[in-house]
Amino acid sequence: MSLAFRQALRESERLRIYIFLASIAFILTLRAVRTFVAPSPENVTTFYQFLLMACVVSSLEFATLLALKRAIREERPMAGAFWYLNILGEFSLPAIAIATVSSSAIAPGYRPLANASFLLYFLLLTLSTLRLDSALSLLCGMIAAGSYVAAAFHVGWRLGYTNIDKSLFSPEKTVVTYAIGLIMGGMVAAIVAREFRTQVEAALCEAETRREMEHLRHDLEVAHTIQQSLLPHSMPLVSGWDLAAWNQPADQTGGDYYDWQPLPNGRVLLALADVTGHGIGPALLASVCRAYARSNFRTQGTFLKAMEEINTAIAADVQEGRFITFVAAILGPDAPTVELLSAGHAPLFLYWLKHDRFDLMEANALPLGISDSFLSEPPRTLEMERGDLLVLATDGFFEWANAQDERFGTDRLNASLRAARELPAAEIISSLYQEVLKFAGGTKQMDDLTAIVIKRA
Repeated sequence: MSLAFRQALRESERLRIYIFLASIAFILTLRAVRTFVAPSPENVTTFYQFLLMACVVSSLEFATLLALKRAIREERPMAGAFWYLNILGEFSLPAIAIATVSSSAIAPGYRPLANASFLLYFLLLTLSTLRLDSALSLLCGMIAAGSYVAAAFHVGWRLGYTNIDKSLFSPEKTVVTYAIGLIMGGMVAAIVAREFRTQVEAALCEAETRREMEHLRHDLEVAHTIQQSLLPHSMPLVSGWDLAAWNQPADQTGGDYYDWQPLPNGRVLLALADVTGHGIGPALLASVCRAYARSNFRTQGTFLKAMEEINTAIAADVQEGRFITFVAAILGPDAPTVELLSAGHAPLFLYWLKHDRFDLMEANALPLGISDSFLSEPPRTLEMERGDLLVLATDGFFEWANAQDERFGTDRLNASLRAARELPAAEIISSLYQEVLKFAGGTKQMDDLTAIVIKRA
């Protein structure tokens, strides 16, 4: 039993006691009005008898209520024996009323049948469903039947036939029928209590799930804010180059990232990475990769050496089946040369304006984290002229599918880049994204989108 259900059970029991106390107050009010209107000795005596019994039972209810409030405040369960004492005390009220408060004008055999206090049994059985315990409701039905038969016996009822009336509706048979009816009432209350319990548990489970989802949503929003803050707020101004970058995760957090940093020799490094999967796990790994890259590219002497150190660190961190595709480009001011090294990230899109031609380049090495050792071809050296484009993009662009499950593909990506080749680098990315959205036709983005455009100015 969960803490939330125990709390709901205590609140339900408190409501049951309030209703029972209100019912007793209502009955006493009616009896008081009757006594005031017709103040006969019998009515006055009956009122005081009811008042005494109500005070005793109400005292028990108030004691139960105080114990419940303390249990709710201290968030602890109530003792099981307390419930049984409460049940016996409550069901003693109608039994004592039937046994002691009866009109002398009624024959002894009919007194347990003509006493309105019998209706209190059904009120108590109905309220027992608020205990959300089918076994207790069934027990209430048994106690009600037993106490009713005992009260009937006290006022003169006896089991068996009399010489006067052997009909089906004789008091001997009717009292037994009433007792069986109380047992059946307990059975019905047990069924209702079980259904109430099922519904309450389902509602609490749904509420708990909703709270967990809210907490997760809050955590994801925090992670999204942190991850977005790690992305550069602007691109470097490098003479002779037009540079732009953009990122949009598929979820609140993603496994892609881009970055740039100045190098000690005055040149600038641009990096893009794609961690397998998307969500908070890949987002954390992307942040780790960013930290390793920033540290090693600043301290290591060569391009290859920095990549080797990054791979060693990543391989020690990632679990089996996880890896990172990573590509880095190094360029300098007023120089047409770009050094390019890709660890598993492909294809890379290179557009030559002079020849109006695209080259799709493959990776130099395996993705980071696949192996402890980093085996790579030497970095590529590209000599770019005015208007040439180098586009580093994650596969979220060309693998986005439309409603017919047709992917955007590299050919459409090339066509989109060619159509936007005269635009500034930032507008090239925006134009490409709009073309992908138009092609997708409203289908959900399933993977992160990240792109860097390096344009020779």
